[in-house]
Amino acid sequence: MKKNILIPVITILVIILDVITKVIIVNKVAPHDIIRVLPFMNIVHIENKGAAFGLFADLGNVFFVIISVIAILFILYYLKSVQRKTEITALSLVLGGAIGNLIDRIRIGKVTDFIDIYVNTWHWPSFNIADSALTVGIILFLWANVFGSGHIKNT
Repeated sequence: MKKNILIPVITILVIILDVITKVIIVNKVAPHDIIRVLPFMNIVHIENKGAAFGLFADLGNVFFVIISVIAILFILYYLKSVQRKTEITALSLVLGGAIGNLIDRIRIGKVTDFIDIYVNTWHWPSFNIADSALTVGIILFLWANVFGSGHIKNT
């Protein structure tokens, strides 16, 4: 797949999945309700006004909107010079995740999180599809840049 099609396909797919799942959660799950799905996973409805894990919520939504827009513009600029498919894929995932969460921040002033992973009584902070795409994209980007193209096939 060519670079010029790979970026929008991945980015738009992440955004669509993120928006659809958040709409379903908001419409079907009351805030703080718990739906048991697997022995290690619940569906919950959490409204996150902060950054990852609810950090820095006191900085306010406008701060996070501005940071998101700056990050999105930086990614778009950087994507112009990237040639390796691994990096293109990684940055497209990050872009889709950033836009997905930005849509929430602009639309409702906070981010809807709903995936709750846990082991016994220890719970990872809840997250969403956009957060997942951001995390996978960042890990893939770091992997590609730490280990280089010799370790990841870029065909």
